[in-house]
Amino acid sequence: MQMRGNIMLLTAAFIWGTTFVAQMTGMDELGPFSYAGARFFLGFLFLIGLWLATRGQREQRKKAGTYISGWKAGIGAGGIMFLASSTQQVAMLYTTAGKTAFITALYIVLVPLAAYFLLRQRIHAWNWAGAALAVVGLYFLSIHGSISLNAGDAIVFSSALFWTAHILFIDHFAATADAVEISAMQIFVCMAGSLIAAFLVEAPAIQPMLDSWFSIFYGGVMSAGVAFTLQIVGQKYTRPATASLLMSFEAVFGAVSSWIILGEVMSGVQILGCALMFGGILITQLGSCFSRRQAV
Repeated sequence: MQMRGNIMLLTAAFIWGTTFVAQMTGMDELGPFSYAGARFFLGFLFLIGLWLATRGQREQRKKAGTYISGWKAGIGAGGIMFLASSTQQVAMLYTTAGKTAFITALYIVLVPLAAYFLLRQRIHAWNWAGAALAVVGLYFLSIHGSISLNAGDAIVFSSALFWTAHILFIDHFAATADAVEISAMQIFVCMAGSLIAAFLVEAPAIQPMLDSWFSIFYGGVMSAGVAFTLQIVGQKYTRPATASLLMSFEAVFGAVSSWIILGEVMSGVQILGCALMFGGILITQLGSCFSRRQAV
């Protein structure tokens, strides 16, 4: 079951990474909140359809007494997610995309630290080793030698804290509450917050949204709808420290998809960064398998 959860989280990371391309092209004509509001709207519609399609399974769980609603948990998850995504987006006005990706992904280290101190979960040596290797890989992949910091970087760091809180929040509810309901409600909260912000600080228009329909569709249905649901289901079977490492691989998928689709050049240093991140995941998985064999 753990491998099943890991595959789900890696799939979510792949979708999030390729969504970076959709976000880049979608915001050619749209403001960040207009784009976010439109894609979260589509994601919410998709998840409501999924909720209706799975109502039979939900009725069976209700009869068996194992059903726990996910609507209330989704409100909290959505609030945290909106703060995380909004601070990340605002920070990109003041700093580079590479530094944003690197600082955001520091949740690789923040999640196991928080899990240890707040949840009293044991973090194994291979988790720390894998996280350290992945952070070095992210540095080579994203920073390209720049170590200067500015106000935007501080805003990005606050986003990393919110993403850390989101992963831990999902971990608390994923094993019990209805995953589709959590996902649908959190996307609804993000949609409402983004649309309110768009009408306050931007000038949303229909035609630019129609012109960017594929970017909105991919970012809404695949990222907001499918990937965040996979995260919730995947975290049922995977501990937070491992989950954060697997999800951080979106940076690798983002770099590769930008290279293939947008024609962005990947340097030798970036390729080394991807290899180090893969090595971090490999160390974590091998350590986990070795531990299970010793337990048997």
